[in-house]
Amino acid sequence: MQISSVNDVKIYNLSHGKSLPEVRNIQRRIELIQDFEMPTVCTSIKVSRDGQFILATGTYKPRIRCYDTYQLSLKFERCLDSEVVAFDVLSDDYSKLVFLHCDRYVEFHSQHGHYYKTRIPKFGRDFSYHYPSCDLYFVGTSSEVFRLNLEQGRFLNSLQTDAVENNVCDINPVHHLFATGTSEGRVECWDPRVRNRVGMLDCALSSLTEGTEVQGLPSISSLKFNGSLTMAVGTSTGQVLLYDLRSSQPLLVKDHFYNLPIKSLNFHDPLDLVVSADSKIIKIWNKDNGKVFSSIQPQTNINDVCIYPKSGMLFTANEDPKMNTFYIPGEYMALGPAPRWCSFLDNLTEELEESPESTVYDDYKFVTRKDLENLGLSHLVGSSLLRAYMHGFFMDIRLYHKVKSMANPFAYEEYRKDKIRQKIEESRTQRVQVKKLPKVNKELALKLMEEGDDEAELASRKKKGKALPSILGDDRFKLMFENPDYQVDEQSEEFRLLNPIVSKVGQKRKKKLRLLAQQAAASQQVMLCLAPEETSSEEESSDDDKSWVEEVREQKESKKTSQPQFYQIKAGEEFRSFNDMARKQKLQKASLEDRLKLEEQSGTSNVSDTAVGSKQLTFTLKKSEQQRKQQQAEREHHQERKKLRRSAGHLKQHSTEEESSMHKFLPGTFTTRAEGTNKCCKI
Repeated sequence: MQISSVNDVKIYNLSHGKSLPEVRNIQRRIELIQDFEMPTVCTSIKVSRDGQFILATGTYKPRIRCYDTYQLSLKFERCLDSEVVAFDVLSDDYSKLVFLHCDRYVEFHSQHGHYYKTRIPKFGRDFSYHYPSCDLYFVGTSSEVFRLNLEQGRFLNSLQTDAVENNVCDINPVHHLFATGTSEGRVECWDPRVRNRVGMLDCALSSLTEGTEVQGLPSISSLKFNGSLTMAVGTSTGQVLLYDLRSSQPLLVKDHFYNLPIKSLNFHDPLDLVVSADSKIIKIWNKDNGKVFSSIQPQTNINDVCIYPKSGMLFTANEDPKMNTFYIPGEYMALGPAPRWCSFLDNLTEELEESPESTVYDDYKFVTRKDLENLGLSHLVGSSLLRAYMHGFFMDIRLYHKVKSMANPFAYEEYRKDKIRQKIEESRTQRVQVKKLPKVNKELALKLMEEGDDEAELASRKKKGKALPSILGDDRFKLMFENPDYQVDEQSEEFRLLNPIVSKVGQKRKKKLRLLAQQAAASQQVMLCLAPEETSSEEESSDDDKSWVEEVREQKESKKTSQPQFYQIKAGEEFRSFNDMARKQKLQKASLEDRLKLEEQSGTSNVSDTAVGSKQLTFTLKKSEQQRKQQQAEREHHQERKKLRRSAGHLKQHSTEEESSMHKFLPGTFTTRAEGTNKCCKI
């Protein structure tokens, strides 16, 4: 059972239960009617006039099922030759049934079963029964309305409408006015006594309200009379129009806002409510002002809705094997009381309001084969204690906890320590936070940090905006860096297939992780030595830990109170002051040329001559990758500039004249030409 509250109205879904096959817990599950379902899909559902029988049609195979409410079980089931488009109950009980099939056949059933079968000229979509004349009116893919008289057993003259096709029809229960809804969005009304049309309503234009998006001409998808003057019309675009038969304008237009055809219309007279349904939602609203009373939205699409007379219970036929049963208790602002055959629901709903609602899978634990092997329960596969589901099994949660405690008796202590550790970390979040790696997937986190820094730097260079948020700061991926179950196994075959080549960047990252781990371990030891008194009051320390803390505290106090320590210089060692150390570090940072000059000035440089002369070592400094790229870019730039250089051939004659004049006026000089420029050098 599922309880929902919409607009302060509680709705009980009596068909909602465990979705596990063949798992039934009678103490915690309500099964109002036994086997209240279809093999695949239920298409339509109705209640007999005496209220004792519920009849439903569905597939596959096409069939009809009749349920006896007095016995709360299935009474009979009959299979049919083809799918049922619509059906009706002609008698007060199930003894006279009429079925309209999708292959144009009309089938009659009596109390014992199949009685007669005939065929109409065109494919039918709906039909209505006229009790005073015993006529059946069939509408479908034709402009004609076919009439079949059950008393005479023959077809009568059909009614000729102005429509191309007729979708639905209905007969007023008071004055027996016949109405049919067309595909052009009109409603034609006929008087069966004279077989003439007495009126026509254009509902297509009236259904358009302010803000309605027009995608096509709305057709009539449902039709229902209430009393002698009220008529409700549902359109294919999701609007419900309420008409007074004395007016051509609608009294009220109610939009479902789903743009889906209205499939069912019902009236609830005690509270003046209209129950309209499309394939997504059932809306219950007041017929005078259109105010929403409540709404029901099942998990599957809706095919038909039926209200049990004079009660707060309704049934739905869905695109699902299970037929839903909804009950709105008969309290203040509710539909009505429970039916007589299930009057215990009133007391049951009162008890359920006091107890909290339980979740769907609270009694079961999902385990995989690996979990069963770890628990030592592999021998239970195939027994009634395990139910196969997807890639694992469902087992009773009590059995799981019992076996878990036996397999790992210290699991609670580990769980308790983890919780204490989490609380300590939560309390530490109030302090100044230092950017550090998470406990799980450290390498992945380091990679994301580096990529995030690169993206942020790139975004700042381009000045196009901020960088995208990192996965590390996204709460949706929080568990990936906290839960050890999400640890990436780099030794697995899947990881090796996705990452066949181990890059140098990955190796450097691993080396960096090792260094960070060593630094973290060293800092942790220092913190323990400096502040051993910062222990959590929630975590219980053992006697060994307390003794170790006392030893560390004693060592610390002894260091504070001890005398200065003296060190002895060993033989052969040279004592150097702090100035010598600073000079040595400064000398190491200097270039080789500066160090050689400094050694020559101080006289410490020695050059040894041998028989082959003085030896000299030549070497070239290795340039960094950035310097090589910069020089390569400069060379390419110079080459490009040379290609784009303008020709200076027309200046050749002028330049020779200038050179001759310079020889005249500047003796003792000579001129050279190189790359289009004049250079003068003294001899």
